[in-house]
Amino acid sequence: MQSNAPASFKRPFYLRWPFGLAVAVMIAYGVAFAMHWDDRAALWVKEGFESTAERSESVWLPDYTVDIDAKPLPEMADYEASDLTYNPSTRTLFAVMGKQPFLTELNLDGDVLRNIPLNGWANPEGVTVMDGGYLAITDERLHDLTVVKVDAATTALNHADFPSHDLGASQNGNKGYEAVVWDASKQRLVIGEERPPRLYEWKSNGQGQLTGEKTPLPSDSLDLRNLSALGIDPRTGHLLALSADSNMLLELDEQGEQVSFMTLLGGFNGLQHTIPRAEGVAMDDQGTLYMVSEPALFYRFTKG
Repeated sequence: MQSNAPASFKRPFYLRWPFGLAVAVMIAYGVAFAMHWDDRAALWVKEGFESTAERSESVWLPDYTVDIDAKPLPEMADYEASDLTYNPSTRTLFAVMGKQPFLTELNLDGDVLRNIPLNGWANPEGVTVMDGGYLAITDERLHDLTVVKVDAATTALNHADFPSHDLGASQNGNKGYEAVVWDASKQRLVIGEERPPRLYEWKSNGQGQLTGEKTPLPSDSLDLRNLSALGIDPRTGHLLALSADSNMLLELDEQGEQVSFMTLLGGFNGLQHTIPRAEGVAMDDQGTLYMVSEPALFYRFTKG
């Protein structure tokens, strides 16, 4: 006698929960690996064991909170803010624009004071204030570093008028030498390659003259997807490494070891929204932190 009972339904193997769970775990692991969340988790645990004295001797990025959040730079949305640097002699900031090359001087509230065209540059990506009114500018497309002189009367800069230094070919031609910062305590420029993230130094007197050649620095602690910019804390000499792809700012000590980090995602450190693409970072002599993001947004962070 034939049974009229319905046959039991058997779901395809790819709908069974063990398979779905395995796929979810693999995807989560891949994302965590790509974003270096495992490294951030290890550093987060390490931060918890730092003493008050050790924290006071560092920048200690977890204590920073945004107080100017995503302020637009007027009429610059199409210019792509690429880096930022602090000038201690004037207590102002300089931002470099990459898509249409020029320097923008800002006050510490992110208001535009003046624009200086950069004639002859192709794609300036890094800028840093040195000594005596000198600035170093890296150009990712030209693979060079140019030291220029800027004062209150400067209205334009011509690439051909200043000494230019060949940085050489980068490992990834489209992701070249993007970051630069002046380390006054060691009389050197620290230069950063975007991808894979790598650091170099080039000795200088701080006033236009570079000596020797650029030499590699330990870069193993740069657990970042890319290196967008470099800053420095003038009080401790610690480097600040910014990564747009990792949404991360990383503090490195004088030995190049990780000390602390700050995520740039919305909801953290007072940020209302994730910083779209953080491309520049600077710190003043009071410890206030500044950032610029593409297309043309300004941020300021203070330590609570």
